[in-house]
Amino acid sequence: MGETRTVDLPTADGPMALYEARPDDTPRTAVVVLQEAFGVNDHIEDVARRFADQGILAVAPALFHRCGSPRLGYEDIEQAYPHMAELTSRGVEEDLEQTLEHLRRLGFKDHAIATVGFCMGGTVSLVAGARMPLGASVSFYGGGILEGRFGEPPLVDVAPGLQTPWLGLYGDEDAGIPVDQVEALREAAARAPVTTEVVRYPDAGHGFHCDARDAFHAPSARDGWQRTLAFLDEHLQG
Repeated sequence: MGETRTVDLPTADGPMALYEARPDDTPRTAVVVLQEAFGVNDHIEDVARRFADQGILAVAPALFHRCGSPRLGYEDIEQAYPHMAELTSRGVEEDLEQTLEHLRRLGFKDHAIATVGFCMGGTVSLVAGARMPLGASVSFYGGGILEGRFGEPPLVDVAPGLQTPWLGLYGDEDAGIPVDQVEALREAAARAPVTTEVVRYPDAGHGFHCDARDAFHAPSARDGWQRTLAFLDEHLQG
């Protein structure tokens, strides 16, 4: 992997920090890594570096910048709720657009850019794929399937409008995202005019990809990561 840096991007609500991990060689594709409810913490930065190790430029926007860009630990989800409550559809849309503009300035076309999100970032990743035609979108256990989040409609209503190929990765043991909701999302996404796929992991719960959490499930995490890389390789046009 090459260099990492943090840059500030302008928004109507002040600067937003963007963590950037560059590969050694000149990248042809880029990925926006969308945070969990715990902010752009050590794990999210590590995920960005993993993409850079694969030759992909990776950036992680601090979506909690309006409330101080906290780097939260995994001990207590309660500490994340006030920050999540600050998110709005308008704010997330602006943050995504500023991030994409940064990548465009670096020379990446939209069809060479993917979004990959985890937890609340998984929700944002699907929404991003419905708002604009990017190269690919991937959601790890993104919620809000029937109830909606951040002022967005429920994902079952958003998914048929996907303009971007989308992959959803979910654990059957996820107490907050029941299997029947995942299957409803699969059916809704199948109505989109682009490639969509949902993969379920029988022995995994919420957060199964994060090796900093007790919920980490190594076999599911390995498979999900490899599927993500294959999906990006198939759909991104660098």
